[in-house]
Amino acid sequence: MSSDEDTGPNDYCLIDATRPPKADGPPYAECVLCREPTEYPESYKGITFCPVCEWQEAQRTACSG
Repeated sequence: MSSDEDTGPNDYCLIDATRPPKADGPPYAECVLCREPTEYPESYKGITFCPVCEWQEAQRTACSG
């Protein structure tokens, strides 16, 4: 195993986990599942989840070792 400085104990999953930039303030984008406000700007193009749905989606798609 190589010892890269930028890897941690949870870097074994190779799924691309890029996230949109955080919004500085309103207006916030709607969650695509529950339509609650997210932490992301309304101008962001793409799929956005609220913190609850983001957590549930992460659990659903997590690597199972």
